[in-house]
Amino acid sequence: LTTKIHARTNAEGLPVALILSPGEAHDSTAFDTLMAEREADPEVMLADKGYDSDDIRGDLRARGTVPEIPTKRNRKVQHTVNRALYALRNRIERFFNRLKESRRVATRYDHTADSFLGFAKLAAIKIWIRFVHAA
Repeated sequence: LTTKIHARTNAEGLPVALILSPGEAHDSTAFDTLMAEREADPEVMLADKGYDSDDIRGDLRARGTVPEIPTKRNRKVQHTVNRALYALRNRIERFFNRLKESRRVATRYDHTADSFLGFAKLAAIKIWIRFVHAA
């Protein structure tokens, strides 16, 4: 059984929320759960094309958040993104690369989703500890 890790990070690329979804589920199905994980709404939301939907964009605007999400090619209305701002999304990708430095997370040894998510959160805590001690 495959699963996907969805993450919400802060501006420094440090994890704020981690959730799992079934591997065959669309990325946008995790949006509501990720946004419920934290009280404060972000000023800008950087996400990939998997989160491109009118509902998500409307929800973000209602929260006072600027959605910086590139549109899929098949959409009739194409939204533009600020390239300089969207380039900061590499911090999220770097977070996932650091998360996969934990071999147990990268290879998915755990048989249950709860156990896998637990070890992913432990790896995320390790990333936070490195950041706190480096500052």
